[in-house]
Amino acid sequence: MPDLAPADWIGSTGVALLLLAFALNLTGHLRHESLSYPAMNAAGAGLAAYASWLIDYMPFVVLEGTWMVVSMATVFSRVRPFEGYADD
Repeated sequence: MPDLAPADWIGSTGVALLLLAFALNLTGHLRHESLSYPAMNAAGAGLAAYASWLIDYMPFVVLEGTWMVVSMATVFSRVRPFEGYADD
C-alpha cells in the first residue's frame, strides 16, 4: 500500500462523505430535504477543498469551496428558516 500524504487522507475522507451522502440519497436512505444531506455535503466539500488547497490545485479549491458554501447556506436555512420581512 502506498504511503499517503495528509492531503490524500483529508481529500479521501471528504470525497467519501460526498459519495456516501449521494449514495444514501439515491437509495432512499437519506432525503435531500433533511439536515444531514447538506451537512454531509458541506463537510465533505470542505475537506476536499482543504486537501486541494494543500496540493495547490486551485480549480478544485474553487469547485469544492463553492459546494461547501452553498451546502452551508442550506444547512443554515434549515436550522433557522428565513422569516422574511413583516408587512406593515
